[in-house]
Amino acid sequence: MSLPPGAEPALARLLGLLAEPDAPISPASATAARDVHVRDSLSGLEFEQLSRADRIADIGSGAGLPGLVLAAALQDARVDLIEASSRKCRFIERAIEGIGLANAEVVCERVESWAAGAGREAYDAATARAVGSLPSLAELVSPLLREGGVLLAWKGARDAKEESAAVGAAQRLAMEPAEVRAVEPYPASRDRHIHLLRKNGPTPEGLPRRPGMAAKRPFGSERT
Repeated sequence: MSLPPGAEPALARLLGLLAEPDAPISPASATAARDVHVRDSLSGLEFEQLSRADRIADIGSGAGLPGLVLAAALQDARVDLIEASSRKCRFIERAIEGIGLANAEVVCERVESWAAGAGREAYDAATARAVGSLPSLAELVSPLLREGGVLLAWKGARDAKEESAAVGAAQRLAMEPAEVRAVEPYPASRDRHIHLLRKNGPTPEGLPRRPGMAAKRPFGSERT
């Protein structure tokens, strides 16, 4: 997918912000930001379900990756960056203002709290990069997505046990594993994969559970 006018300058400003001392990212990661983090984030646009989404939730956004990159590339989409850490929220807010992203907004809340209120069934797609296991992510995202919406989860090398747990949790979460695609080609993409899970029904009763339960007691683990 080619980037729209204005995306490259926006990404350049983001790289400058990530290199600043108060950015919530390690110095080594900041040095590799363009070749690793930005390119990794852009790889999600190979999925049509993401590139055509009108409203996107980036959960556990951290330093704003992939959310800020996607907002720069998808200027007609609205991207909500959901992050519970106030320090990271402040950085993302400053980045949105500094980059000039009119289509991005910080949601400084736990995902579960947002999904129980204004974020419930509000999104076409959700993204998560280096955040939690597949069953935990599927549980967090299910109440955020409209029926037919998708989760894109950036992961490393494939893990048969984790993927089996996601299959085991699918019925309880209405989140069906649909595709796994290798991320390529760039030098740091070795063993990188994006998992696509699709919401295949209404939000099951009882979701979201209280904060922290998806990580502590993920559905599907009893089958692994």
